[in-house]
Amino acid sequence: MLVVGLTGSIAMGKTETARMFACLGYPVFDADAAVHKLYDTGGAAVPLIERAFPGAVSEGKVDRARLSDMIAGDPQALARLEALVHPLVRRNQQAFLEAAREADHAFAVLDIPLLFETGRDADVDAVVVASAPEAVQKARVLARPLMTQEKFAAILARQLPDSEKRRRADFVVDTGKGLEEAFEQVRAIAAQIESRGKP
Repeated sequence: MLVVGLTGSIAMGKTETARMFACLGYPVFDADAAVHKLYDTGGAAVPLIERAFPGAVSEGKVDRARLSDMIAGDPQALARLEALVHPLVRRNQQAFLEAAREADHAFAVLDIPLLFETGRDADVDAVVVASAPEAVQKARVLARPLMTQEKFAAILARQLPDSEKRRRADFVVDTGKGLEEAFEQVRAIAAQIESRGKP
């Protein structure tokens, strides 16, 4: 079974692209959703985060806004948090891949927002990047509630530029021309990846 990494900068349509792969019957692991589960009541990350960041847990789950405030502008605090959470996410991911292999899927998709930034592209057989023109991205981002130009700039500063992601990708899905066209691109990419995996 091949492992496909899916990534894309903020508001580039990565989540929709992941849904399209899932619609076509391919298993998709959502790293963000895994983190949400780990932060929720009973999640494995809750006691670890409470120990490392006292006051970040409220009513048995991680208060994401409070935690975000605690690590804002502190690269060391962010690194400490990632050192706690990433191994837990990786464990979930391994279990997901084992289940997908047992189910005999041609390939499985790992939806990882910071795929290149964290060096995870080395762990996958192919990389798919969701992308859209800069103007489309900006309009989508600024339409989000509580989003500001400053927040947008701070998020972009943590992400590899879209042009670099496209350059390093095996496949690019252009989400700027609407969902229907993007779905056709995903269908064609899936067929190409399947043919790669055949002996």
